[in-house]
This record gives sequence, structure tokens and C-alpha cells, in this order.
Amino acid sequence: MFELTKEEFANWRSQFVTSNSSNKMGLRYAPYVFTEQGVAMLSSVLNSPRAIAVNIRIIRVFTKIRKMLTDNLNIKLEIEEIKKNLSNQNKNIDLVFQYLDELIEKKEKPITKIGFKKSYKS
Repeated sequence: MFELTKEEFANWRSQFVTSNSSNKMGLRYAPYVFTEQGVAMLSSVLNSPRAIAVNIRIIRVFTKIRKMLTDNLNIKLEIEEIKKNLSNQNKNIDLVFQYLDELIEKKEKPITKIGFKKSYKS
């Protein structure tokens, strides 16, 4: 169990709209919160059926959050891989166009023959 920092508390309050800014209403101090391991330890201490049911639900929420974070990480990694591939493809396309431009320039220039001209006298 630990107490939220001021920044975490402000973020938590803004997300859940838990309290008025007035000093007379709502939560004014940062609450104490549990880690997933803390909830597991708490469930071993509290033996009432309700406490056990609540702790099971909390553990399930932690598990779902962990799964969501893992899924998001996998999606972010896949997106980065796609971006990298697109970047490489853009570079390759630019290179192809550069080669095409060079070929067009060479075609437009008249080709001068190198060597000796043989004159035919009859």
C-alpha cells in the first residue's frame, strides 16, 4: 500500500471527477492505494466472504489491465514496423524515380559517336 503522489492524485481526480475543488466537499488528501501484490496479500489476511469476493474482482481488473497494456504494446510495435517498412518503400520509390530521371536526361542528349569516320572515295 502506498499514497498517491500529488501528480498522480491530480490525474486521478481529473479522470474520475471525484471531488469539487472546494475545501468543504469531497476528497482533499491523496488516498492510499494497493498494488496488485498488495491486494493479493490483503486477501490472505481478510477472510470474510465479501472481502474475498472484492479482492478476486480487483485481481481480475489488474489482470485485464495487464492484458490491455500488453495488447497495446504489441499493436504499437506492429505500427512501428509498418512505419519502418513504409519509410523504406518511400526511399526505394524515390530511388527508382531518380534513376528514371537520369535515363530520361540521357535519352534527351544527342549521342555523339566516338571514333574515326571512314571516308568512302570512289
